[in-house]
Amino acid sequence: MRKTAPLPTLPDPPRAYVDTVTMGPLILPIDRIKLFSDTQWEEFVLEWAHGLESKYSSVERCGGAGDMGRDIIAYPDENNTNVWDNYQCKHYEHPLRPSDIWIELGKLVYYTYHREFTYPNEYQFVAPQGAGTSLAKLLRNPEQLRQKLIENWDGHCRMRITSTEEVPLTANLLEYLNGLDFTIFGYITPLCLIDGHRSTAYYQVRFGGALPVRPECPVPPDTPAPTEVGYLRKLFEAYGDHLNRDVRSHSDIEKEQDLKGHYADSRLEFYSAEALRNFSRDTLPEGTYEELQEEVHDGIRDVIRDKYDDGYRRVVAVIRAARNLQLTSHALVQRLHTRDRGGICHQLANERDDVKWVK
Repeated sequence: MRKTAPLPTLPDPPRAYVDTVTMGPLILPIDRIKLFSDTQWEEFVLEWAHGLESKYSSVERCGGAGDMGRDIIAYPDENNTNVWDNYQCKHYEHPLRPSDIWIELGKLVYYTYHREFTYPNEYQFVAPQGAGTSLAKLLRNPEQLRQKLIENWDGHCRMRITSTEEVPLTANLLEYLNGLDFTIFGYITPLCLIDGHRSTAYYQVRFGGALPVRPECPVPPDTPAPTEVGYLRKLFEAYGDHLNRDVRSHSDIEKEQDLKGHYADSRLEFYSAEALRNFSRDTLPEGTYEELQEEVHDGIRDVIRDKYDDGYRRVVAVIRAARNLQLTSHALVQRLHTRDRGGICHQLANERDDVKWVK
């Protein structure tokens, strides 16, 4: 009989948990950013900068060929592009060294000298392993940084700033360089970046983990809000179709207990779904909630098309179908309440002509 080779003896064998068996061991954000590609790193920094809403009105990515040494550009006032900050992305396997930045400083000096763009207010280096000791010390001493750039110009900048010409440090260019403010240069630590990114709608997608707890759903006001006009109008049409008389407001069904209860439930569902929409906007990338609405719409389209005795029977059947939909693959499923499903149907009735209860 064939013998099975014994398992190797490990000094500290890993524990087998459901999550680690299914998805592998957890990779902390500080380690995960080291695995990003250059493009993913720039996207991560762009997402982080977008989260600085109190500081900037506009942020854009400028990385790639022809960026003239600029990666992530941020404007305090999007109508004044002469005032801007630059976040220079460097994704290396080591902490940043002085030799990693001379070319970037050289490009900034050269292109602002030729007035391709204005000199920035801030210029921060961002790297997954941060700035090494030598560079960090240099960035805290602006005049020494300036002098070191001058000393390293020929070795790191002269032949590398452009591919079409040599850029010697002429007397005029040197005079311009000496007149620049070198206090604008600095660096941001990886932990600061991660901590800031945590408050953006992109964090869960980048690093995973459970979504935060949803806030309590607000109670619908006694008087419907303007945002409720569309779906309530269609509900009243459905009630009128069921009663075979005109229904234009809640007061017209005051004596109809079933319809009165359905009306109250529908408003609770709508407000629950609106709360989920706001929660998604704050915690997940733009468009995530709309994808959920589209999934629900795909699941109820044929139910809407079925034949019913009246519009009220149709809306009841559609919402029952929505509650039974399998939505297990969507990012919001962790925080999806039963009421949200009916509420999404009412949102769709608010927003789409093809979701209506009376044909």
